[in-house]
Amino acid sequence: MKIGVTCYPTVGGSGTVATELGLEIARRGHEVHFICYALPYRLGRVPPGVTFHEVTVPTYPLFQYPPYALALASQMAEAVRTHGIELLHVHYAIPHAISAYLAREILGGGPKLVVTLHGTDITVVGADPSFLPIVRLGIERADAVTAVSQSLADETHERLGISKEIEVIPNFVDPDRCDRDFAAAHRRRLSPDGAPLLVHASNFRPVKRILDVLEIFRQVHKCVPCHLAMVGDGPDRPLAERFARDAGIAHRVEFLGNVSPIEGVVGAGDVFLLPSSEESFGLAALEAMACGVPVVASNAGGLPELVAHGEGGFVFPVGDTGAMAGCVIALLSDPRELARQKKLARSRAVENFSVAKVVDRYEDLYRRLLDR
Repeated sequence: MKIGVTCYPTVGGSGTVATELGLEIARRGHEVHFICYALPYRLGRVPPGVTFHEVTVPTYPLFQYPPYALALASQMAEAVRTHGIELLHVHYAIPHAISAYLAREILGGGPKLVVTLHGTDITVVGADPSFLPIVRLGIERADAVTAVSQSLADETHERLGISKEIEVIPNFVDPDRCDRDFAAAHRRRLSPDGAPLLVHASNFRPVKRILDVLEIFRQVHKCVPCHLAMVGDGPDRPLAERFARDAGIAHRVEFLGNVSPIEGVVGAGDVFLLPSSEESFGLAALEAMACGVPVVASNAGGLPELVAHGEGGFVFPVGDTGAMAGCVIALLSDPRELARQKKLARSRAVENFSVAKVVDRYEDLYRRLLDR
């Protein structure tokens, strides 16, 4: 098969999943073409079987905003025409779905189109109805639509008012990426006194409720001295750093920025915190679980589909920092139970969300579409 993949190449769940999926499909002997405005950050060295097509966006003075969607459609059409791409798989509906639709219109037909919804591409529509008609068109014209959780699929039907079937294919993780020696080295640096280590990773946007992370840590630290590693960056980082200083916990909190590979830091932790107000899936939580780190999270969106309460993780109502802190304190105070939850977290990730099982489903979807 010849597959074209488009995603946002920056740090984030949708780009990570799209890149890892494309690489695994290439490892299975298929030809994969990434069509993006920059090299995806998880791609690194471009391996055999993978081609990168850079989307060059014109910046004429006439354009107040560069026409990325149109430039992408043109590059998609050119890549299909030149390389015989049979299927375009776009991640994140805005604007990739409509760009792929325009590319097919340019070609007068051509490749099958798969759209994978990741979360904010749908929740943004709810906040800004001006996007609704064009996102609905891109989704309706796709040959197949997938979502990373049932929660997101249901929300898409409700917000967009579409009847099109949405297949739920969850995000995935490669358990072999967890390097115990690498994690141990991070652990020694982040907790030089050997105290427990809590970890959070996100894009530090308001929906991640970064101040809740710090408040949970503050409450836990009062009972069980520990450290907190904050992985990522974003608009709420200055607010979080100020909160840590004002709360007198800054000396126990380390802001690491964007780290690659993330598994090194996440795997060093004892508990992973994710108290988001919105979360279509929670890829960072899955990466933690795969490294044997139990998750304490909110019950927002698709998180309860990933985190089974009491089986390698725990979920609580959004904003209930007291309950989340109490759970963490109980875990850190009971080494035997913490060890049990670590094993359960790893098992759940491997058994339900391993790269082999989930990519099988995508590969089967591609075959079904191309065999029609």
